Amino acid sequence: MRCPKCRYFDTKVIDSRETNENREIRRRRECLKCNFRFTTFEKLEANNLIVIKKDQTREKYDRQKILKGIWQACEKRLISEAAIEKFIDELEEKWTFERKKEIETQEIGNQVMDFLKKLDNVAYIRFASVYRQFKDIETFKEELQKLTLNN
Repeated sequence: MRCPKCRYFDTKVIDSRETNENREIRRRRECLKCNFRFTTFEKLEANNLIVIKKDQTREKYDRQKILKGIWQACEKRLISEAAIEKFIDELEEKWTFERKKEIETQEIGNQVMDFLKKLDNVAYIRFASVYRQFKDIETFKEELQKLTLNN
């Protein structure tokens, strides 16, 4: 691990503990050159999951893409970062447990929509309008009507 202050390569671990419901390991480190102390977090990487897009092309799973889409839907809503991070952590754990090697964007989108529907109706509609590519106001109205009937 490289020191963020002096860029020296050798550091020692002073303390380690599990955090985030045992999903991460927090380590306090100290640079062996300048004695600067800093914290790192280790997290199990979602296995080499491949995402199958609508046009059948494949790309490596990128957590940041899901996070970005959810945050865009949740903009200016009272939704905590912790709730979103926890949801994505649980998704990745589920996929790892199921030993998925490939997943379709449709499956990811549906799981995100289910999460947002329970969390915040406005965020759900925002996400659904982009994800389902509403073509006109009628499609939008139909989705709103489904949402109000289910609540």
